[in-house]
Amino acid sequence: MSNANQTTVIQYVLARLKEEGVGDIFGVPGDYVYPVLDGILADPDIEWRGNCNELNAGYAADGYSRIRGLGVFACTYGSELGAHLALAGSYGESTTTLMLTGFPSTQQQASGQVFHHMLGNHDYDLFNKMAEPLSAAHAIITAENCVTEFERVLAAMKYHKRPGVLAFQFDDVHKPLASTEIPADIPLRNPVSDPEALAEAVDHIVDELSSAKTVGAVAGIAVQRKKLRVETEALLNATGIPYATPFQDKTALYETHDGFMGTWCGKFGNLPVEEYLLSCDKVLAFGYELHYFNAGFFTTGLDFANRMIDIRDHSVRIGETVYDHVEMKDVLQALTTRLPKWDGLNAPSKLTPFTEAGGSGDDPISTGFPFYKRLEQFLKPDDILVIDPSSPVLAGSFVNMPEGVDYISQALAASIGFGTPAALGAAVAAPERRVVMLGGEGAHQLTAQEIGQFYKFGVKPVFIIINNDGYLVERYTCKDPESSFNDLPKWQYHKLPEVFGCEDWYCARVETTGDMDAALDKVNSGEQAAYLELICDRYDMPPMSEAMFNLTRPKFGQTITWDEWKSEFDKGHNIATL
Repeated sequence: MSNANQTTVIQYVLARLKEEGVGDIFGVPGDYVYPVLDGILADPDIEWRGNCNELNAGYAADGYSRIRGLGVFACTYGSELGAHLALAGSYGESTTTLMLTGFPSTQQQASGQVFHHMLGNHDYDLFNKMAEPLSAAHAIITAENCVTEFERVLAAMKYHKRPGVLAFQFDDVHKPLASTEIPADIPLRNPVSDPEALAEAVDHIVDELSSAKTVGAVAGIAVQRKKLRVETEALLNATGIPYATPFQDKTALYETHDGFMGTWCGKFGNLPVEEYLLSCDKVLAFGYELHYFNAGFFTTGLDFANRMIDIRDHSVRIGETVYDHVEMKDVLQALTTRLPKWDGLNAPSKLTPFTEAGGSGDDPISTGFPFYKRLEQFLKPDDILVIDPSSPVLAGSFVNMPEGVDYISQALAASIGFGTPAALGAAVAAPERRVVMLGGEGAHQLTAQEIGQFYKFGVKPVFIIINNDGYLVERYTCKDPESSFNDLPKWQYHKLPEVFGCEDWYCARVETTGDMDAALDKVNSGEQAAYLELICDRYDMPPMSEAMFNLTRPKFGQTITWDEWKSEFDKGHNIATL
């Protein structure tokens, strides 16, 4: 960057963010962060995208980052605590979300006084310290440290695929920088493979696979987050190895590839995928994260220690041997030229449990298999499908996607309400693409006020809200599904766009299968924003949800299965006493 003496703190930060592909910043204003916002408004190449609260701003930035690679939001000192759940979600989902906050001026700090938004003590740095476990790195930005600290935080975010936090000292935001030269010793900024470790890791993998007759692969979110789809597909094409994507990692690789087996969720669903992986001599894992959801709620029988070759962002693990300082991209490229091609592997192909739509006319809407088959047929190439981590996420994760569809959810963090603002972020990031947001009405209540921002920013989403009279995702994961804490106020959801000022949206309350089909056809044949409220029976749900009840019932002391519970409920019995 030139003209160092004229470049201010905020100008430098915004210029670097633009180089990273950021063209929009979400957030909520407040006096401590006004200087930062003034800088944003003065920049002709960055749009300010205000939100209804800090949590929504963080979720929107997360959704934006899933498409652009980096999402940014700003909020004021102290009020940043409202966004910590979004930071935690970003951390768990390996997304690079950057929070910009304000910070008291040097004069305020020197006074020793307690100011608004503080907690009544004199620890001005308290909120910044609270962000430490939720971020790859954090810093208080001044004119003296701006370049070094900004680059350090950004490098750590990109290396670890985690969020970051920058707090801007109030009176330094518009100060000029002494230099804009980036130091050469920024940690983690340009990671490169150690040549010896890389060669040893690749040799070890080739040796492990040399006698393998049956091989499979699992594509994790690192493939998408690190923008390694091309390299990963090249390896799969060269070797003929079939692959699956776990629950969290859906569309890490696009699902129209000939080698795509389907969503892998242990014994929980798509059982032939589990059976194939269990039959493999070795399973290649590309950035796979082992946790509750990604291991099929720990129902998988895969021998991770002995069968899986774990290729991660910056390391490779084979059994007890770990090779550090090897970059995934280098490993993928090396293996593409070193591994043989496997022919005749008897793997499943593009497996889906949704075989037929079913239902018609005045039949009630079923959000079991019939709806999700319709969703498969409804989606178009290059859509962005956002599923709130509410009841639809279980079945929705098994929907096979058309070419180029990106899937956004929160499998690990699982914070209901994420979907609506995340869809906003994705829509702003890619206004040329259609964003479809699917969620339950309970999760939607948490963040529904963000609907108005879609209209304000000129993006045209498609909302499909399943109204099944309460927190269904909680009903099938607790001892008594009829517990009153799962009940909700009864909103007229299809009227929300009008309430929030959205004009020319197609909105409908849909109660029959025939009307649902007509509504979906109308949405697919046009280009206007749409909001569909699907009215469903309280306990209408796909088998995945029933299986979840059976899986979690021992934890809550429930002794009967879902079928037994539902039978008693239908008879009008007091289920709480069972």
